[in-house]
Amino acid sequence: MAGGNGSKFWPVTRDSLPKQFLPTVDTGKSLLQTTFERFSGLFPKENVLVITIARYENLVREQLPDLPEGNLLLEPYSRNTSPCIAYATYALLKRDPDAVMVAAPSDHRICDEAAFAKTVTGALDYAQKKDVLMTIGIIPHRPDPNYGYIQVEGGKGAVMKDTPVKVKTFTEKPDAPLADVFFKSGEFFWNSGIYIWKAGVIKDEMEKYIPEITNLFKGWDNAIGTTAERGFLESAYTDCAKISIDYAVMEKTERAWVFPARFDWSDIDTWTSLYESLGDKDADGNYFDIPKHLSSDNRKCLVMENDKKKLVAVKGLDNYVIVDTPDALLICPKDDKSIKDFTAGLAMPDFDNYR
Repeated sequence: MAGGNGSKFWPVTRDSLPKQFLPTVDTGKSLLQTTFERFSGLFPKENVLVITIARYENLVREQLPDLPEGNLLLEPYSRNTSPCIAYATYALLKRDPDAVMVAAPSDHRICDEAAFAKTVTGALDYAQKKDVLMTIGIIPHRPDPNYGYIQVEGGKGAVMKDTPVKVKTFTEKPDAPLADVFFKSGEFFWNSGIYIWKAGVIKDEMEKYIPEITNLFKGWDNAIGTTAERGFLESAYTDCAKISIDYAVMEKTERAWVFPARFDWSDIDTWTSLYESLGDKDADGNYFDIPKHLSSDNRKCLVMENDKKKLVAVKGLDNYVIVDTPDALLICPKDDKSIKDFTAGLAMPDFDNYR
């Protein structure tokens, strides 16, 4: 899934160049390229589909020249993950009515590829045998309201198992106090947003819990994969609600299970999550993505400069993000809510050229 606009990484990202297409600071490859390589190592390339917004078609094809021509699914509009997964599910069912699918975002950092492969393979094997909606669960290492939380049956003991566990409760992005309660209880996983299930099972559950969306896709079996597909999708997406699969299905279904993961994982969704994922910080926890810098009395700051030519001098800041690009400079507390609220002002007409 590669259709997000990545607005939380402004000013590095823009509407025309979301985060999944940008080279990462440590590998030089984009998150999309890394994700494609990861899954191409697990499955034949002809079994890897990429779904994105139509306006990013050229970016995807440029970055993934090995992606088979028919494996790029283009959404006409961004409508969050429920319509995205609905479209991908129907496209897979058209190819193979017995398909088992892995639905994964393109903006994850995963450090232990071997452990990741073992986890996905185990979850696929379980989903092949059982009619479950499986998500990969990550053991939290901090209370973070930006992630979904999964409580499993069996409490703390079940969290430490290496076998699939039935979900007790599924809470998508709780507020900060509730996230702290979940974290301290030791009974919860983070939801990685990586799902494994039979295409037919998720189809049935979506039709049960979000008929207002699936009804818009009626006739998919005659339209998808034909010349009528683009017009069909334009009509379906025009009236689609923007809702995540987590809110729409996972919080309601009785089929939710979690497969515990033992690999390092981070969802690169905010400046804070990027900062947490980066190594090579100085003794005060600062990360400077700049060859020449002068730093004094700073703590836990993330500082980036686009062309790597300026000398950047920073003094006396605590938990700040500073990002300098050719046409915009961001200086803001490294707090996700503060940045989101602050950059919401970009919606003003005067800032059209900076979005």
